[in-house]
Amino acid sequence: MPPPPRPTRRGLAFDLALALFLALTGGRYATIAQNPGHPDRHSLLLLLVPLVPLPLVLRRRHPLAVLWVVLPAALLVRHESEDIAYAAGVAVIVAAYSAAAYGRRATALLLSLPAATAALVVLFAAAKLPHFPNGVMAVLVLVPVFAVAYELRMWRRRVDEGRERLSALERGQLAALERAVELERARIARELHDVVTHNVSMMTIQAGAARKILDTAPDKAREAMAAVESGGRAAMTELRHVMGLLTIDSESTDDPAAEADLSPQPGLGRLEALVHGVRQAGLPVELTVRGERRPVPPGVELAAYRVVQEALTNTVKHASRADAAVTVEYAPDRLLVEVTDTGGRPTGAAATGNGRGLLGLRERLAVYGGTLHTGPRPRGGYRVKALFPLESS
Repeated sequence: MPPPPRPTRRGLAFDLALALFLALTGGRYATIAQNPGHPDRHSLLLLLVPLVPLPLVLRRRHPLAVLWVVLPAALLVRHESEDIAYAAGVAVIVAAYSAAAYGRRATALLLSLPAATAALVVLFAAAKLPHFPNGVMAVLVLVPVFAVAYELRMWRRRVDEGRERLSALERGQLAALERAVELERARIARELHDVVTHNVSMMTIQAGAARKILDTAPDKAREAMAAVESGGRAAMTELRHVMGLLTIDSESTDDPAAEADLSPQPGLGRLEALVHGVRQAGLPVELTVRGERRPVPPGVELAAYRVVQEALTNTVKHASRADAAVTVEYAPDRLLVEVTDTGGRPTGAAATGNGRGLLGLRERLAVYGGTLHTGPRPRGGYRVKALFPLESS
């Protein structure tokens, strides 16, 4: 049997009051039963009468032990008077009910039932019952007590199980909510990484080139600075879009200017602009599109765009004086995005890489069932290849 719930302060106070009431009642009967002519006669047993129900104070914590303490004590004082026997019988009934309601050991409880029944038969032997035998009266009293106690116990068990199921459901919902928050944070972190890394890398290269040729070729330096300005604006636009994901629920969108900042996410249609910006940074890039263009889910388009963006950013950072090629191939059942470079002299930024960009790409592609393959090429250089499954049209 499952353990009963811990007794409350109200329950303990009730048990104390019940035990004291029965003890006072038994003490009153003991006083009446004492023979005035022989004050020492049965004095020891009469002193025991008020003590019989006192163990009921612990009936919730130690129900079986209380029953087996009350039983012999009640049988010991039964001969003093009929009233004392009846009072002791009431204590046995309460102890038997407590054992059925709060006892933990089913086997011990089943063994206690016949003992309690037999004790009540003895205690009620002198009862004046015109229609029932004395022994039957004990059974008629004790069996309903055990039945009510058992039903009460089962009801409490069902209530506890219901509460446990509700608590488990609430814990599951809370865990799912926390998991969703973690996934959303990871997605936003990947967006910030992709936006900041690419645009800042392009701006750094353009600014460095402008500084080197500022005195010798001011016109080209101005073009490079214009490219830095353009890249900075593009970065701010995408950053406002990503940050808008965090504030769109908490801030009002009644302002038309705020709505204008929430431009659509980049997709395959913006690869030309992306490649053009990389070319301005000094990296020769060739873009090739194969197959017939077809509608692609927005999430897949964004992921494909980020693959190209991350791969070209890594090439700019890690392989100076390299050439790069971007290939996008539309097939009936898949979309292929591949970025390769010819390798080059490692730049100072190569040592600062931590691999988070490629790890984020793998997680992003996994959402859409895609796969990412990265590694060096046999003839030198590096390859980033992404495959996205598509539904056949």
